[in-house]
This record gives sequence, structure tokens and C-alpha cells, in this order.
Amino acid sequence: MDNKRDIVVSSSQEGLGGIRISDDVVGVIAGMAATEVPGVAGMSGGLGGGIAEMLGRKNLSKGVKVEVGEKEAAIDLFVIVEYGVRIPDVASQIQVNVKQAIEGMTGLSVVEVNVHVQGVTFGTTETKEDESLRVR
Repeated sequence: MDNKRDIVVSSSQEGLGGIRISDDVVGVIAGMAATEVPGVAGMSGGLGGGIAEMLGRKNLSKGVKVEVGEKEAAIDLFVIVEYGVRIPDVASQIQVNVKQAIEGMTGLSVVEVNVHVQGVTFGTTETKEDESLRVR
């Protein structure tokens, strides 16, 4: 069951009303920040039948699980990385980007960003050996 909630952010100016930020908005911010990191091929929708399905930019929040309290947020990201990258470095940069983006845009304090690497994608580049076989 999808539990849709809004985050209420207190306004510094009294009497103007409240500010509500949807959990989905936090999820999209996290997904965009994660995919901006070099080495991230995309977000993963999970493992279905042993094959990770890679989601396009339209479904960025689908590879993100957000838990938001009144002033804090915890984020779980499910990503697919490119072959050849150093995974701990990419994951660390994802954590930094996501934390900065959410805190900067929403004012929430991000207490944890968990990165789950769901798969590795191999680019479509061909080696010279493959190209020479096709010429013949």
C-alpha cells in the first residue's frame, strides 16, 4: 500500500501559512541527485526474475525509498552502475549529492542515505577486435 504523505515545513514568517512538501518530491530530488553522479547508469526498480530493470528519467522516484519525519529524512536508493567504475567511490558520491540536494531544497536534515547497488551495466562500445571481425 502506497502511503502518500506531505511534509509540513514550518515557515519562519508567522501568519503566512504552512509549507507542504510531498514524499514523492523528496524521492524525485534524491533520484535526480543520484543519477547526476558519473558512473551511475540509472535507477533500479528492483530485482524481478533475477534481472534488474533499469528505469528511465520519468520514474526517478521508483528507485528511491523515502522515510520522512518532521525534520529528518532517511533515503534508500537502488541504483545500477556502469561497468569499470569503483563502486565504493560512486556510492559515496551518491550519498554526498543526495544529502546536499535534499537538505538544500527542502530544509530537512538527512540522517542517512543507503545506496543499494542492484546491478552493473555494460556499455554498447565495441572493442577493435569486434569491429575487425565485422569488416570481413
